Amino acid sequence: MSKEFNRNEIEDLLFLEADLLDDWKLKEWLDLYTKDASYYVPSTDLPKDAKADDSLFYIADDRLRMEERVTRLMKKTAHSEYPRSKTRHLVSNVRIRSIDTDNDEAEVSAAVVTFRTKGGNTDPYIGSNYYRICRENGVLKIREKLCRLDLDGLRPHGRVSIIL
Repeated sequence: MSKEFNRNEIEDLLFLEADLLDDWKLKEWLDLYTKDASYYVPSTDLPKDAKADDSLFYIADDRLRMEERVTRLMKKTAHSEYPRSKTRHLVSNVRIRSIDTDNDEAEVSAAVVTFRTKGGNTDPYIGSNYYRICRENGVLKIREKLCRLDLDGLRPHGRVSIIL
């Protein structure tokens, strides 16, 4: 039986995700995701309907690749993130776009900005996140996250070495 989704519950999940990423609790962050999860960051020059199957994405991870990314980022040999960046993920304008009662899933969007400080520089990654959120055993989980950056390119950032 489907339980109705409400914005407060969804906001709590997204705010928790932001806190875990800022505290570098990446293994706990993974626990927020389903076993069939995916995490995407498309290139900034792609149209909104671009798919990872036929376009260049900065990140196109399934659950296994997400786990490998976390393992790699937690090691001292992750040169791009050792020492670790300081980040602050801000989430606002959370909206439930649609609810699929057959699959007990909601499509959600949020305006986001992630500030990354490292080596004396602070870079903002601004954009919108799009989620597919479902309920597993009564607990909200993220099935898909798409981070669409509102940037002309990755300059001065150069790359995405953090989890947005």
